[in-house]
Amino acid sequence: VLAAIRAVAGTAGALLIVKNYTGDRLNFGLAAELARAEGIPTEVVVVADDVALRDTVEPARRRGIAGVVLVHKVAGAAAAAGASLAEVAREATEAAQALGSMGVALGPCTVPAAGRPGFTLGEGEVELGLGIHGEQGVRRVAHQRADALVDTLLSTIVEDRNIGKGERVALMVNGLGGTPPMELAIMTRRALAFLAERGVKVERAWQGTFLSALEMPGCSLTLLKVDDARLARLDAATEAPAWPGKGTLVAQRRVVSTRDALPTIKGHPKPQPQMERVKAGALAVADAWDAAEARLTELDSAAGDGDLGLSLVRGAEAIRALPEGAWGTPSGALMELGQALRRSIGGSSGPFYATALMRASRHLTNKVPDAADWAKAFQVAVESVSELGGARPGDRTMVDALHPAAEALVRAVREGKSLSSAWAEATLAAEQGAEATASMTARLGRASYLGERAKGIPDAGAAAVVIWMKALG
Repeated sequence: VLAAIRAVAGTAGALLIVKNYTGDRLNFGLAAELARAEGIPTEVVVVADDVALRDTVEPARRRGIAGVVLVHKVAGAAAAAGASLAEVAREATEAAQALGSMGVALGPCTVPAAGRPGFTLGEGEVELGLGIHGEQGVRRVAHQRADALVDTLLSTIVEDRNIGKGERVALMVNGLGGTPPMELAIMTRRALAFLAERGVKVERAWQGTFLSALEMPGCSLTLLKVDDARLARLDAATEAPAWPGKGTLVAQRRVVSTRDALPTIKGHPKPQPQMERVKAGALAVADAWDAAEARLTELDSAAGDGDLGLSLVRGAEAIRALPEGAWGTPSGALMELGQALRRSIGGSSGPFYATALMRASRHLTNKVPDAADWAKAFQVAVESVSELGGARPGDRTMVDALHPAAEALVRAVREGKSLSSAWAEATLAAEQGAEATASMTARLGRASYLGERAKGIPDAGAAAVVIWMKALG
């Protein structure tokens, strides 16, 4: 520490910002005395922001954790602005006193010198109120949803720091080293909502890994009370490469339903008798997708990203959630289904199914479509999938099931067969087409990256086509 002071301190001196651990205070305090003895002006500010210890030790003996990062930012900005050492120390001290932080861990980390995890969690347990060196927390609780954990952490902070309605704060969501940004975003989302519900104004918010405990999975939340002067310090430009920027929140926008922005069927006419069969068929597809989740996940994991099963389960939920009025006419029902699947199914399947259904909707112009109308609608739907994705038969995609099915359906209807008989032939053609994909070399999609390695396993998208065609039969 003394070597660092000598290296960076000019005539203005140095400020040491110390996290409140005994070893840290002893060594930084001793270094400060040695520096002063050498004629280097030196001040020490201690940060003790861990509110998890509120019922364990007096405030002055709490640990310093991630909130120290914000103290560094305030002090650094004050120093860069030309404030004296005493003024910088004063601002840093006041910021430290306006801080509250608390953390949660889903697992331990391994300190290299120790060579083993700092603690052990049982199945379904999380650690609350831990420090920054991998040590265990204040208490251990059953695993909870992210929202509940955020509520626990912030409730403790706002109570301890007396943060009430109308208070202005800065929020920092800090990863402990093993938490991906997406999971931190989930915590940030709830933290902002929690504070808004209590009338606390979040002036700035940052999310990232600012002070980690090696590879520990978990995060900490920090609230810093702010006024205009402290905000100016937090907003001051810095060349520190890890600082994420001003943390300004996007202004609240009115959430507009996608139904407001996209074409929809005007009104909900009284359902036709034929529509009872259409609705029953759609619900049968939803049940089939639920039942096939595991199989589709397995197939998609072999040559894709493994999300098809779950995506179609979401599609099934969207089908069941359609209001009764959505089943008024065949054209209207297909449009509503397309819009629902567009919103609910992720990956490539969502756009493909939505486009196909909406294209088919526009071709069902007759109020009571006959077999030829349905066959033509199916044919143009299949064509739209090829247009959208660029796939042709033989490319090892869902088109290898859809294309022969469309040909078989149109042919059978032209031969005068009933729609149910024609659909059975189309389903058989789709099944044969899907089975054939196992011997194909993929030319599109993620499977194309695997080359010959994808052979021997049917394409998941083609298998999904067979599943819903059988359900409609």
